[in-house]
Amino acid sequence: MTSLDEKQIETAHRASLEKDIDLADLARDIDTGEINELAVVAEGEERTTWFVWILVSCSTISGLLFGYDTGVISGALVSIGSDLGPEKLSNGQKEFITSSTTLGALLGGLVAGILSDWTGRRPVLGIADIIFIGGAIAQAIGGRFLIGVGVGLAACIAPLYIQELSPTRLRGRMVVLKTPSVVMITLGQVIAYAIGAGFANVNGGWRWMVGLGAIPAGIQFALLFFLPESPRILIRRGNMSQAHAIMSKIYAFARPEEVDLKVKVLHAAVQRSIEITNSTTFIQRLKSMLFDPVNRRALIVGCGMQAFQQLCGFNTLMYYSATLFKEIGFDQPVAVGLIISGTNFIFTLVALKWIDKIGRRKIMIWSAPGMVFGLTLASISFHYLTKKTNGNLIDGTQYSTAWSAIVLVSMIMFVASYATGLGNVPWQQGELFGLEVRGLGTSLSTATNWAGNLLIGATYLSLMAKITPAGAFGFYAGLCLLGWLFVLACFPETAGLSLEEVKMVFRNGFGIRESQRLRKAKREIKERERDQGRRDA
Repeated sequence: MTSLDEKQIETAHRASLEKDIDLADLARDIDTGEINELAVVAEGEERTTWFVWILVSCSTISGLLFGYDTGVISGALVSIGSDLGPEKLSNGQKEFITSSTTLGALLGGLVAGILSDWTGRRPVLGIADIIFIGGAIAQAIGGRFLIGVGVGLAACIAPLYIQELSPTRLRGRMVVLKTPSVVMITLGQVIAYAIGAGFANVNGGWRWMVGLGAIPAGIQFALLFFLPESPRILIRRGNMSQAHAIMSKIYAFARPEEVDLKVKVLHAAVQRSIEITNSTTFIQRLKSMLFDPVNRRALIVGCGMQAFQQLCGFNTLMYYSATLFKEIGFDQPVAVGLIISGTNFIFTLVALKWIDKIGRRKIMIWSAPGMVFGLTLASISFHYLTKKTNGNLIDGTQYSTAWSAIVLVSMIMFVASYATGLGNVPWQQGELFGLEVRGLGTSLSTATNWAGNLLIGATYLSLMAKITPAGAFGFYAGLCLLGWLFVLACFPETAGLSLEEVKMVFRNGFGIRESQRLRKAKREIKERERDQGRRDA
């Protein structure tokens, strides 16, 4: 959105305190009509209260659950054995078990937004917890689809809940704790691999691995009884007094009149959202999304980046790394998989520190070649590793320790590069779309991610069997190279740009140079203002 500069904000704030004027009009973007909630800066807004930390900590458990489920299946697949039937699982059965969660998550994500607008954010998180608990217990017995529905619900709603209950100036920092493939998901994967390593040699240990996922879900479900509903939902329902009470806790250091103004602007933002929804039909928004050149280019970038994230093959390592490491000769394959998930976690933290400073586009251009190199090295390593078995991995074969170690190193390089850029950047998709199509554009982009995840999870083992491990990793390297070329040609820099500026970027093509020019100009303006402030001081 187009932000009011600090002097405009200060003027609007002071005028609203001195006179009974409509701050919502001052906060309204002239070009887009969108409400700028930063138009009122409350005293102490950048300080985080214990109330906000409790809200965020509880909500981010959803991310941990998501990560735990994606990580735990890797260890479970190597220890299930013949527990689910008279024979060991075939590759097709392993793919079905793995991808059924993704299918459930895809369906859960599709209904989450509609359901949360009807019931509120908090009840949907509770429903997700109940499903996750039931799914974890069901997994210990035999099924995974159910838990996927819970994952899809939570992955969609938890970021919304965090965003709507965080102070406006801290929303990005808070949401990043939960954003898919970021901190809490990667932490959940690390925990899953650690637990998997602990139960790897226990008879029936896989049941403990998957069943323990019910514990954090149960904790979150219990805590939800003590958490409030989102102020946005309360305002939509006309419950202004309760919304005001919650906003007073969120902005605990603000003066009462500042809280009043925060509520007033939020009310205007909610009304604007309702106006947009009521003034256009779904078909009209879909036509605008597909046939308006600006929106269509934004959709191509959003869906393209999400497809790149999944088709690069990263989740094959999260789902099947223990299976792979077992076949190439590691005695403790789940423990070795912990190295992969730990690398993902560490480099995700590195990315979060630098992504806004370096920029989305630049960090992608730098990191994607590292992914291509890591996958290419893995392909070469598998070629020489499996020479004596005609290019195929055969369980029980004694493979070269040196080449097995190089495979591990190549995967660490790939994951480190992925976590630095591609693991984070596609989830900034909300920056791409105008307000009138943002919900639809984000949904289509996210659906692309889940669909790609489903495709990769359901075909990886079969792909390795048909074209050999060397061929499979070479294939993923080729897809990564295509993704990198897509970034070079189509992915503009959106960090720090307003909604109207992003529209300008997509007005004539994909606007790579235009986005860089705008970002450079904004940096220069900020530097001049900073220098002027120092001189005035």
